[in-house]
Amino acid sequence: MVREELKHRLQHLWGYLRQVTGDDAYERYIAHQKLAHAEEAPLTPEEYFKRRQNEKWSKVSRCC
Repeated sequence: MVREELKHRLQHLWGYLRQVTGDDAYERYIAHQKLAHAEEAPLTPEEYFKRRQNEKWSKVSRCC
């Protein structure tokens, strides 16, 4: 029983870390697409990450 509890806690921690670091961003995007935009074809992983990089780095990223 202790082993099962430890396994459950580690899986929860791993899921949390993936969410915080953005590692699960594509999976969350797909889940959102299925719920909110089922009629649209989702982006491929390559298209999704390219769009994210463009959004992240196309803005001014300095303070002054």
